[in-house]
Amino acid sequence: MVDQVRTLTAPRTGTAAGVPYLVLPPAAPSEAPAPLVIGLHAFEPPRSEAALAGTIPMASLPAWRVYLGLPLFGARLPPGGVAEVNGLGERDYLAELFGPVVEKAAAELGEVERELRSTLPVTDTPTGLVGVGAGATAVLLALAERRVPVGAAAVINPIVDPALLMAARERRTGVPYPWTPRARGAHERLHLIARAEELSPGSTPLLVINGGRDEVAPPPSGRALHDRLAHQDGEHALRHIVVPDLAHSIGPEPGLEPGPITPAGVLTDRALTEWFHRNLTVSSQVRTDPGG
Repeated sequence: MVDQVRTLTAPRTGTAAGVPYLVLPPAAPSEAPAPLVIGLHAFEPPRSEAALAGTIPMASLPAWRVYLGLPLFGARLPPGGVAEVNGLGERDYLAELFGPVVEKAAAELGEVERELRSTLPVTDTPTGLVGVGAGATAVLLALAERRVPVGAAAVINPIVDPALLMAARERRTGVPYPWTPRARGAHERLHLIARAEELSPGSTPLLVINGGRDEVAPPPSGRALHDRLAHQDGEHALRHIVVPDLAHSIGPEPGLEPGPITPAGVLTDRALTEWFHRNLTVSSQVRTDPGG
């Protein structure tokens, strides 16, 4: 398998620890190992590993980019298919759908990363993580729970307070959300601003990107996370940026296949590429050198 992926020059699909993925090879692939970046998609477009790879390809990055499928999406749909997933959301969107998917996606990262490292020629530097929407929330949760050693992370339109998500859903449906004890428990676990002390990235560079047109996770929520972490950690690589024309969905419907990248999407992909270039593919050796 390793010999096969060393000559990989095009996207390839596979499965790691039961999780489907699409992998893109490093820019200018060679026999030398390269860093590993793992991406998690959203509930909205891009809502598949292929769509995410097309939306944030980071094509010039000299790293393996592996885009994972979320639980209950794509090949991991339950027996009842989309109708069953929709039913979970109708019963209790936070406690039965959003929360369980995000928590499982974060929990399975460790095993997935270990299997990817056994099959791809990657460096021994810590992994990069990137996520969009629900995938971004899973990335932050994985950081908080130390699921994998992380060299650099980036999140796009993260849901850092589930109350914002449910308020947006109430506006769309016109139906008040019943805050049951189970829902409040999910809110407590996924309120990542409140968990800043656990989330505190320390020496892990973290980029928070918000869309200026995002009505679900508006820029002030990302800024609040940034400011809380900055206050918690002091000096480290932490940045918050707003892409003015970016909405919560960063790709076209139905969001299952790559679509045309918008100008806002181009800016987002460029910011991610520069972030991982600076903090994963270049600076990781400096951070892991005890004398550096």
